[in-house]
Amino acid sequence: MSKFKVALAASLLFATTAMAEYPEKPVSFIVPWPPGDLEDVLTRMIADDFQKEYGVAAAVVNKPGGGGGPFPGAIEVAGAPADGYTIGSFIIAVPVVGPFIGIPELDPNPFEPLGNFLTYPFVIAAGENAPYDDIAGLAAHAQNNEVALGHFGAPLVPTKVTLALAKAKGFEFASDAAFDMLDCNTLASGDVDVINTTLQLILPCLDKVKILASIGGERISLTPDAPTVAELAPELDVALWNGLFVHKDTPQDVREKIIAVAKKTVMSDAAQKLAAETGALVYWQDAADVNAQIDKDIATLGTIGKMLEE
Repeated sequence: MSKFKVALAASLLFATTAMAEYPEKPVSFIVPWPPGDLEDVLTRMIADDFQKEYGVAAAVVNKPGGGGGPFPGAIEVAGAPADGYTIGSFIIAVPVVGPFIGIPELDPNPFEPLGNFLTYPFVIAAGENAPYDDIAGLAAHAQNNEVALGHFGAPLVPTKVTLALAKAKGFEFASDAAFDMLDCNTLASGDVDVINTTLQLILPCLDKVKILASIGGERISLTPDAPTVAELAPELDVALWNGLFVHKDTPQDVREKIIAVAKKTVMSDAAQKLAAETGALVYWQDAADVNAQIDKDIATLGTIGKMLEE
C-alpha cells in the first residue's frame, strides 16, 4: 500500500474515531434565564442524565440578561463551535422573536431544534386584593383606573400576547415594566398590579393571587377555572414552549446522542411527576414538528404585531 493510501486510511480512521467519541469533554447547556424555573429544572435533569450516560461532565450555565434581548445566552450558543458541546435550552422567543429585533448574531436564525420538551403553565395574575377576578373585570376596572403590568421583557411573546389581549378587550395598561423575576413578592410589594409569569414562580402563594387567564391552548391543570387567552381571543393562540437547540451546522450523529438522553429524561417518572406538580406539559416534540410550530408562531405573532400597531 502506498504511503498516500496509508495516510488517507489513517486520517479516515482518526476522523471516524473522533466523531464516535462524542462527547469527550464537558458539555454546557445554556439557559438564558436565572435559575429556578421549569426550563432550568428540567434542563438540569437532562444534563445530569447526559453525564451519567456518557461519563463526561455536563452542566447548566445560566446566562440571564436583557428582559427580551439581547439574549446573551443565545448569542453564546450562536458563537460557539457547532460541535454539540454548547447546547441551548431556549424559550419560544429565541427562534421566533430573536431574528427580528436587531440582534445580528441571531439574524438569520443560526439554530436548529433538537426537540421541544416543555410548555410552560404561563399565567396572567393579580394580587388577592385586586378589585377584579377575571379579564372582563380587569377591562372594566382599567377604564377608570391606572393598571401597571409587570413582564419579563417588551419583545417577549407573553408580553405581546398580554398587551394584545388588553387591546382585544378594549383597554390598555397605563404602564408596564420588565423584571428579571416575577414572583409572589412582585405582587405583594405593589410594584405592579398585574403580572404575566410562569405558574412555577407563584406556586408558593397561589392561594393569595388571582389567576385571570393562562397563555396557551390548554387550561392549566392546577388552575382549571381560569380560561386560556386562546378561549378569550382565538387569534392569540400561542403556546409558550421551551426546547433544546444547537447551531445548524452541528453533525447529525451528535444531535442524535443529545436527543436520546433528553427524550428519555423528559419522559421519565421524575419529569412527569414534576409536570403533575406544577401544571406544566412535559413531553418530547421532534425537530420537524418544532419547525412547523415555529412557522405557526411567527405567523401568529405577525397578527399580534398588527393588532398592537393599530
